[in-house]
Amino acid sequence: MTLFALPNHPVPDGCVTGELVAEDGVKLRFARWAPESGSVKGTVALFGGRCEFIEKYFEVVRELRSRGFAVAMVDWRGQGGSQRLLRNRLKGHVPRFSDYLLDLEVFAREVMLPDCPPPHFALGHSMGGTILLSSVLDGQRWFDRMVLTAPMLGLDAVPFEDFVRPLSSLLAHMGFARAYVPGGHGRTISRMRFEGNLLTSDRARFERTQALVKAFPELDLGAPTVGWLAGAEALMAELTHPDTISRIRQPLLIIAAGGERLVSNKAIEHFSARLIAGAHVVVPASRHELMMEKDIFRAQFWAAFDAFIPGTPIL
Repeated sequence: MTLFALPNHPVPDGCVTGELVAEDGVKLRFARWAPESGSVKGTVALFGGRCEFIEKYFEVVRELRSRGFAVAMVDWRGQGGSQRLLRNRLKGHVPRFSDYLLDLEVFAREVMLPDCPPPHFALGHSMGGTILLSSVLDGQRWFDRMVLTAPMLGLDAVPFEDFVRPLSSLLAHMGFARAYVPGGHGRTISRMRFEGNLLTSDRARFERTQALVKAFPELDLGAPTVGWLAGAEALMAELTHPDTISRIRQPLLIIAAGGERLVSNKAIEHFSARLIAGAHVVVPASRHELMMEKDIFRAQFWAAFDAFIPGTPIL
C-alpha cells in the first residue's frame, strides 16, 4: 500500500509497506523499516493516537532507526490509510473499542514477529497507549517494554466527563452510535488552526501535518462518533480502576505532557502511582503531542526513552 510524502518530508529509505486483514475482515495499512547499519537493538513498534497516520511519524522513524532500532507501524482501523468503517469516511468510529485489539494482533503476528528483529518494544501515543494497555489486560504479551506518551486515561477536553460517560453509553445503545459527538460535524484535521491548538507548540511540525492532509485528503479525519466516545470512556474507566491497575505487570514508562489540556494528567498520575512495574515522567510545559513538540521538549522525551529502552533484558 502507498505511503504519501512531501518534498520536505520524504518516506524514510528502505520502507516495506503492505496490507493486513484483521480477523473480522478489516483491511489495515502497515509499514516497516530495518535499522540503520550497525548493531541492532531490536524493534520499536510505533502506535499513533486517534486521527494519526504513519506519514506523520517519518521524523520519529528516522530518529529510532538512528538509534539502532527497526521500526514497524500500522494505521488503526478507521483512520490513516486503513479501511474506514462508515460511508462518511471522516467520522472517527469503531463499533467496539476492543476491535483495535484485532489490529494489534494481526500486526504482531504477521509483521512484527516474523519480520522484525527482537527484542520488541512498543511506543504508543494517546489512544495508541490506551490500546496497548488494553492488550495487556487481555493477556497479550507482545512487548518486552512499553513507553506510553500522554496515554488516554481520561479526557480533560470533555467537560463534565463523569456525566458524559453514562450519557454517551446511553446514546450509543439508543441508536446514535454512528452520529458525531455533539459539535463534531465538520471538525477535521485539515481545518485545524495552529492558534489555540491543544496538540503542539511547534508551528513547523503542526503545519507539516496540515500540509500532509491537505495534499492527501484520504488521510484526513474528523471528530469521533458517539459510539467511539462511549467505548473510549468505558475502557478508560476500566483501566483506571484500582483493581485493574494491580493486574498490570508489563514494564512501563509513562511520559506525560506538563501543559496537557486534552487528556487527563490527573488520571495518568492516579494510574502511574499504583503501577507495580511502571515509572512516570512529566515534561514540563509540553503540550499533548510530545513527539511533535518543540525540540526543547522532544529532547526530554528522548532522554527518558533512551534511559528505558532497550534496558536490561527481561528473562
